[in-house]
Amino acid sequence: MDAQETRRDLYPKIEPFDHGMLVVDDRHRLYWEQSGNSEGVPVVFLHGGPGAGTNPSHRRFFDPDYYRIILFDQRGAGRSQPFADITDNTTDHLVGDIELLREHLGVDAWLVFGGSWGSTLALTYGIAHRERCLGFIMRGIFLGRTLETDWFLDGMRKVFPEAWRAFSEFLPATERTNLLENYHRRLTGQDPAARDSAAEAWNRYETNCSTLLGDPASIRSGGGHAALALARIEAHYFMNGFFMENDHITNNIEKLSGIPAYIIQGRYDLICPICTADELARLWPVANYVIVPNAGHSAMEPGIRSALVDAAEQLKSMLA
Repeated sequence: MDAQETRRDLYPKIEPFDHGMLVVDDRHRLYWEQSGNSEGVPVVFLHGGPGAGTNPSHRRFFDPDYYRIILFDQRGAGRSQPFADITDNTTDHLVGDIELLREHLGVDAWLVFGGSWGSTLALTYGIAHRERCLGFIMRGIFLGRTLETDWFLDGMRKVFPEAWRAFSEFLPATERTNLLENYHRRLTGQDPAARDSAAEAWNRYETNCSTLLGDPASIRSGGGHAALALARIEAHYFMNGFFMENDHITNNIEKLSGIPAYIIQGRYDLICPICTADELARLWPVANYVIVPNAGHSAMEPGIRSALVDAAEQLKSMLA
């Protein structure tokens, strides 16, 4: 169904009532926080990227009087340590981390919320730990398949030729036949200047393609410190096929039958095209499929954020 009008907006700004660092192995420590109602229905927010990290606006998709809002930064992202680290950083590691966090916080089961890569992680976690999932809210569906990676690296040039040209021409002409391999080499190399400049170019490309109408305020020159984690970890996952079988999610989606779910998709999402969300919705017919007709990829576009807030509201009755 289409979301025809903006009915809701984000909740007011709030601060966490609790936060900490969770040691998940000998190397990684993950930042986590809780806000909202400490006795409310738990919801865990899975950020995108991989490597994007969380920010205070992510707390605001949920009614703080009803939900116990749990955010955390995945390995190498945001305030987790070591920063931008890709050692022992795989999909299985992240799924295991979600379970460790759940146990650490004493949560029996929670609503799982994720966008873009966060939707991949939400579904992968749900397939592995169905009994811990009260429901799903997902935006900008990405299933971690080769065809989706190829679209990001090459297909988007059909709609954003100037952004893709800048992304490609950052590399010497002799290296443009394999953008991923040569970006990955720079992003994981020992030269800090080369890493940072490659991260800026990668981040600029993704940002410029993320909204329906390019917002000059959002066209970042590089994205600052966080750009390195986003670009480096994304390239690491792209190079390794997201550390899962190509059709792992589509082949196992029936394991989530009967669990309440919302799929929120911008009609003109060019990072994660609507054909993927449509395929998931057909394989998972019990999910509520909401197409936002005037939006691209970003969760902060008005129609997308309205639909996400509305989904969290609608799930209150289902969870009750």
